[in-house]
Amino acid sequence: MTQRPDSPSDPAETTRSTTGPDAPVTADAVVAGLRREGLLDPPVAHESGSGAGEFATVDGTGRVTLAFRPAGREHRVPPGVSVFDAASWNGIAIDSTCGGHGTCRKCKVRITRGSAPITSHDRRTFTEPELAGGWRLACLVTATRDLDVEVPPLVTRPKAATVGVGRQVILRPAVQKRYLELDEPHLGDQRTDLRRVLDAIDDLDLHPDLYALRRMPKVLRDNDFKVTAVIVDETLIDVEGGDTTALRHGLAVDLGTTTVVATLLDLSTGTPCAVASMLNRQQPFGGDVITRISATMMDPEAAGRLQQAAASTLAELAAQVLEEAGVAATNVYEVAIAGNATMIALLLGIDPEPLGVAPFIMTHDHFPVIHASEIGLDLHPGARVELFPALGAYVGGDIVAGMIATGMDRDKRARLFVDVGTNCEIVLSDGERLVATAAPAGPAFEGGAIRRGMRAADGAIEVVKLGDDVELGVIGGVEAVGLCGSGLVDAVAELVRVGLLDHSGRFVPDEDAAGIAPTLAGRLTKVGQERVFVLHRSTPDAPPEDCVYLSQRDIRELQFAKAAIATGWRLLCEEIGLDPADIQQVLLAGSFGSYLSPAAAIRIGLVPTLSVLRIVSAGNVAGEGAKMVLLSSRERAGADALLEEVQYVELSDRADFNDRFVEQLAFPG
Repeated sequence: MTQRPDSPSDPAETTRSTTGPDAPVTADAVVAGLRREGLLDPPVAHESGSGAGEFATVDGTGRVTLAFRPAGREHRVPPGVSVFDAASWNGIAIDSTCGGHGTCRKCKVRITRGSAPITSHDRRTFTEPELAGGWRLACLVTATRDLDVEVPPLVTRPKAATVGVGRQVILRPAVQKRYLELDEPHLGDQRTDLRRVLDAIDDLDLHPDLYALRRMPKVLRDNDFKVTAVIVDETLIDVEGGDTTALRHGLAVDLGTTTVVATLLDLSTGTPCAVASMLNRQQPFGGDVITRISATMMDPEAAGRLQQAAASTLAELAAQVLEEAGVAATNVYEVAIAGNATMIALLLGIDPEPLGVAPFIMTHDHFPVIHASEIGLDLHPGARVELFPALGAYVGGDIVAGMIATGMDRDKRARLFVDVGTNCEIVLSDGERLVATAAPAGPAFEGGAIRRGMRAADGAIEVVKLGDDVELGVIGGVEAVGLCGSGLVDAVAELVRVGLLDHSGRFVPDEDAAGIAPTLAGRLTKVGQERVFVLHRSTPDAPPEDCVYLSQRDIRELQFAKAAIATGWRLLCEEIGLDPADIQQVLLAGSFGSYLSPAAAIRIGLVPTLSVLRIVSAGNVAGEGAKMVLLSSRERAGADALLEEVQYVELSDRADFNDRFVEQLAFPG
């Protein structure tokens, strides 16, 4: 009998996302930082058909487009993100083992359209003809303009995952495969089939699934006792004929209230194979968790329909990523799902009503292992589902996943984690203690309750800059039809900056506006009896009510949202005796956080007044955390441990919350 285990994971062979703890967030800051460190030569750029030789900053749209070849995929990203990170976030594998410091020299890509400056690391890696041909190290190319990036196929199989924010993840998944060449039974050796398999894997204490027992007799004999044992944690879930050790996949899911994202991972390499996203099919029942809970309370059949909607969403996404990657469903052995407490309850068919009424009680904070088939996923019959534990009714498993991805429990710095949304989750660490809370921000950040508000879709204003005129960045490059959350924050922050909004949030009188900003003052007008600021007119003579405008009421909605969040993190600071000025890093999580301008967030008082470089867009950390627990049993154990390590603070139980909330309504002076 011979046995070939998975290749052991060498703790020294790790890699991580280049979105480090102090990742820059503006193009100018990136350039300045690289030059200070001696990593960036004077701005000599590679020309490849774009017609621009300077290290140009992003234009008025506020976003850049990276086109990856030969994958044929384009992704819009904030300026200042590295090409390596942008690829990793979107499931495009680029080789690396050094953690994005330019030292391993493996993340080689070729810029085929656009330009990228040559760093000293590039000069040590490539020849002059290669540099002239556009070859660069992806971790040192920052997205400051549109680029076409040619990504060579992986030439090595990395031993760790490129996930998380400033984290190292040792590749040690719960899913294992062992190839076995077993001695055939005879009269002198009448061990059972199961005993024969278990004896060959004597380093693990395993118990079998019924599915594995049903298949075992035929599979062993049809394959001359040369088989592969499939193991998840301590369970033998299958015995497959021949050597199938190279086929080992997992599905990571961010089950969001609005959007659901699924990533198919090769568990042997840690490499993303495919990524897909779609709107949660529960949307017709309401745009937030409260309305969906209310739907189940008013209609006894709504819970079943909500469960089916969630299941069908997951099933469609699974089918999409499997088809794109060319992977058989039976080769997916584990699923990790990060979602808030309500989304998980609805997915599992658990009555969510106690989550929506005081005192906001969960059925359970840590769910048992379930089979993928129980939530409508047609994968391997023995595939398990790993659900993240929840800290409270409104600080759920998605936030635990985000804490894992950002290493909130491992970093010794004072860090603030904010997941901005209708329900805003906040986690604060002083390097020793962890405290968490949820703040009722309302729908303003998602375009809700805003007169011309909309979700981040084509036609939504996402960037606003005020000078002599109004400069807008519109998603899709089409005519503006509304205002999404990041555009709302930008618009208010800019109006405060130029002085057309006072610090109480009121538009200044017309006569004052004419003196403060004469070229913009004409945009201050009225719709009905309400004062508004016109951002965009479809035609020069369009009446204000037909324009995209920002109203006084819209500003109040944003003030209420930001005041709830600011009150939340300030009270957490008091809980652990930390001065806001001592916070060393703020992580803005979620899709909204990725597109929120750090400068605007500071200007309106949404986050502490810190250097812009300390405000980091962390991206989809819930999805990253889901990937991490699939790739590392250590990270899974860390998620479980957070239940004991994090202190949950209930804001609604504080007698001083309303007074503190009112104090935070004004914009900083």
